[in-house]
Amino acid sequence: MISLAGRDILRSWNKFVFTGIGLGLLIGVTLSMAGVYRGMVDDAQALLLNSGADLWVVQKDTLGPYAESSSIYDDVYRDLLAMPGVGQAANVTYLTMQVRRGQEDVRAMVVGILPDGPGEPKYLLAGRQITRSHYEAVADIASGFKIGDRIHIRRNDFTVVGLTRRMVSSGGDPMVFIPLKDAQEAQFLKDNDAIINQRQRTAANPSLNRPGVPGLLDAVLASQDHNPFVNAVLVQMKPGFVADEVAEPIRRWQHLQVYTRAQMEEILVAKLIATSARQIGMFLVILALVSAAIVAFIIYTLTLGKIREIAVLKLIGTRNRTIAAMIMQQAIALGLIGFVVGKIVATCLVPIFPKYVLLIPQDSIRGFIAVIVICILASLLAIHAALKVDPAEAIGA
Repeated sequence: MISLAGRDILRSWNKFVFTGIGLGLLIGVTLSMAGVYRGMVDDAQALLLNSGADLWVVQKDTLGPYAESSSIYDDVYRDLLAMPGVGQAANVTYLTMQVRRGQEDVRAMVVGILPDGPGEPKYLLAGRQITRSHYEAVADIASGFKIGDRIHIRRNDFTVVGLTRRMVSSGGDPMVFIPLKDAQEAQFLKDNDAIINQRQRTAANPSLNRPGVPGLLDAVLASQDHNPFVNAVLVQMKPGFVADEVAEPIRRWQHLQVYTRAQMEEILVAKLIATSARQIGMFLVILALVSAAIVAFIIYTLTLGKIREIAVLKLIGTRNRTIAAMIMQQAIALGLIGFVVGKIVATCLVPIFPKYVLLIPQDSIRGFIAVIVICILASLLAIHAALKVDPAEAIGA
C-alpha cells in the first residue's frame, strides 16, 4: 500500500513538489498571521511588564491610559504615597505621535517619566538613563535612533542619551522616553497662536478681567500657562500587600480608577486588540479553506488521471480501503511538503515584518495537526471518485 502511493508520487513528483510549494506559501502566511497576533499580545504584556507598575491610577470611569484618554492632576501622587501599601508612586504621560528624525517622520509613543521611578526603562542596550530635567531622551532601538541623534518633538529638540529594546506600545510603536515636564508641555501645551487667542478671550471676559480687581487677569493667565495634568500614576506596592487590598482604598477615598496588572492586561488583550484578533482569525479561516481547496483539487485531478490504473487494481482484487489509503497518503504527503515549506517561509519572513512577530512551538504543532486534518478531509472527494470506478474500465476501449 505504501509502495503504491510512493510510486505514484515519484511518477508525478513535479506536480507534488510545485503544488507543495504553493501550499507551503499559504501555510507560511497562515503561521505568520498567527505570529502577528502572538506578537500583539506579547507587545501588550511587555508594555505592562516594562512599566514596572503594580497598579495604574487613572481618571475615574476611563480605561486609561493605554486604551482611553486619561487626565488627572499631577499632585495626586503625593496623596497616594500616604495610602497603606503604596511603596512608590510616579506620574507618567503617554502620547502616540509622529516625531522627527532629520527629514523623516517616525511613529512613536512619547512617554514622560521621572528618573528612578516606575515607568523608567528597566535596562539599556547603550548609553545612560535620563538625568536632566529637560531635552534628553531614551529611545527604543526599533525607532531607528542612535546615541547622539536629535529628536524633534513638537517645538523642542531632544538628544538621545540611551537606547533600549522591546519598549513598545500595545500597537507595536517604539517608545521614546523624555522628562515628564517636557512631555506635559508636548501633550497639553497649545501652540503660540492658540495661546494668544486664549489670552485675548480671557481678557475679553468681564468676570476674569474686572476693573476693580487688579492682578486678577495676570493670575488667570498664569494659571492657563501652567499644565497640572498627567495621564496616570504608576504605583509600586510594598512587599506583603495584595493588589486589590491596596487598590480599593484608593478608589474609595481618592475617587480615581485603579487597575491591577491582571485588569490592565485584560483591557489591552480583550478590548484594545480584540478587533485585530477577530480580523486575524477571519484570515486564518479563509486561508485554511483555500488550502483545503487546493489539496482537494490537486488530489482529485491526480485521481482522475489514473482511473484506468485504479480499475486495474480493482480488477486484480485490491480492496477499496487499500485504494483509499493510497489516495489519503498522497494527500498527507502533499500536506507534509507544504508544512515544511510553510514553516521555512514563516521563519524567514519574521525579521522583515514591520511589527513584532512571535512564532511559538505550540502554534506550529497546532498548524501541523490542522494541515493533516485538512489534507485528510480534502482527500475524501478523490476517494469517493476512486471507489466509484468500475473494474470493467480496465479492459474497456
